[in-house]
Amino acid sequence: MSQKKKILLVDDSQTVLLMHQLLLADRGYELITARDGQDAVETAMAERPDIIFMDVLMPRVDGFAACQALRAHESTRDIPIIMVTTRGEPQNVQRGFESGCSDYITKPFNVNEFLDKLERYLDQ
Repeated sequence: MSQKKKILLVDDSQTVLLMHQLLLADRGYELITARDGQDAVETAMAERPDIIFMDVLMPRVDGFAACQALRAHESTRDIPIIMVTTRGEPQNVQRGFESGCSDYITKPFNVNEFLDKLERYLDQ
């Protein structure tokens, strides 16, 4: 039996985390969560998820800084990071990629687009 793929969901909104968890719960993934960028970095280093879905605007450490920190550590450097945010302006998308994210989804997003990106990165 293959090992469950581990997904780290990062958002300061408990409601958003719950929505993502409900969306993914029946798909056989192991879901872990973090409430801000600092928690995301610590959790990713401890748990080694297969993929990270991370909000941009969060307290303490935002998604851009967390992404940069994750890319700076050898143990988390290659984990796909998808920014999921309402900040879809071109300068924010560019900043996300400059910070090291693998992909960028603007909320509200199409559920099928979200799942397609997830499966594409997990299949790599």
